Amino acid sequence: MISWDFINKSRKPIGLDIGHHSVRMVQFIADKGVLQIVAADRVYIDPEINGDQEKRNKAIIAAIRKMLDRGDFYGRDVVSALSNDNLMITNLRLSDENHSQAPQFLKEEAERRFEFNSENDVVNYMSAGTVQSADGVKNEWILFMAKDEIIRNHIKLLEDAQLKPVSIDAVPCALFRSHKRLFRRQRDKEETKFFIDIGSNSTSIVFGRAGKICFIKQIPIGGNKFNQQVAEKLSVSISEAKNLRNSLKLEKLVDFKPDKGFSEHGSKLKCSVDASTRQVIVNSISAVSEELVKEIALCLRYYIVTFRGERVESVVLSGGEAPENILHNALKRQLQIEVDIAQPFKGLSLDNITFDDEHDSLCDWTVAVGLAIKN
Repeated sequence: MISWDFINKSRKPIGLDIGHHSVRMVQFIADKGVLQIVAADRVYIDPEINGDQEKRNKAIIAAIRKMLDRGDFYGRDVVSALSNDNLMITNLRLSDENHSQAPQFLKEEAERRFEFNSENDVVNYMSAGTVQSADGVKNEWILFMAKDEIIRNHIKLLEDAQLKPVSIDAVPCALFRSHKRLFRRQRDKEETKFFIDIGSNSTSIVFGRAGKICFIKQIPIGGNKFNQQVAEKLSVSISEAKNLRNSLKLEKLVDFKPDKGFSEHGSKLKCSVDASTRQVIVNSISAVSEELVKEIALCLRYYIVTFRGERVESVVLSGGEAPENILHNALKRQLQIEVDIAQPFKGLSLDNITFDDEHDSLCDWTVAVGLAIKN
């Protein structure tokens, strides 16, 4: 039962993160500016149906209704995000003299360069600050574009699931917002922040400074490519490849505490993967990791050159592939930076919340949290 005390507090909408392998929902209340988590749930989706949009939509709707029925979610207001597949994001530069006409110019560029109709399609933007170029000081803008049909289908999906959409966000924006919640010190608010969310189909790169996003990049490499590479090299199915990867991850038992992060136990779990198979898996993951890190390195170089940014000392990883140690090593080696794992529930009590995996780092909840705390 929802208490009267709960109703009198500032209730946030449900944050809904629709992934390729699962659907997550989380909700908070704000009591005198302090966030309290009241509900969180996840339902897995059969990855085999991802190629059939009708079956996938039915599975998503069923998952949402299941969580609403069994959870403590209050109300039906929801903030969700378009997948990276359905949202185009790019950076554009304008001279100072065009600054006052930026909205119109950006919409015209969306039509001219990317074939979006600014009258029907969604064309949004945010300022990313000023940059120094060969032609002088320019204003950098981030442009967000989505087809009208995509938006309408997304809204219909939510309404069919008995939800009331109050906002549709972008994954990179939710990612940054989730981390920004933890900016406590003045230094945190001023220094450059570097975040990477590795999903199933793609990776989102976000740079921020002074508490604002200044660069976003979507890379079409994600967990599925790791699994595909392993499957190809071992001549097994995608699901078998994923299971083999999970077996390797269980070689070391990892304990996660939201306030302390990771700590490894001395004991190891017995692994059912033989040495030769293990080596093939490691080589496959390494190959994809190197490919992804090369793309990330280009983003880092672009940021430093464009924004005259100070050296970036660390990166925070989130998403389902964030705990991949081979990727961590590749990032450390190629970029010479420290790698941290996101802790989206840091500082929040989880006493009344049960997650489905006691060894889950919870870093794959980062986007969901960012959606749930959007004003």
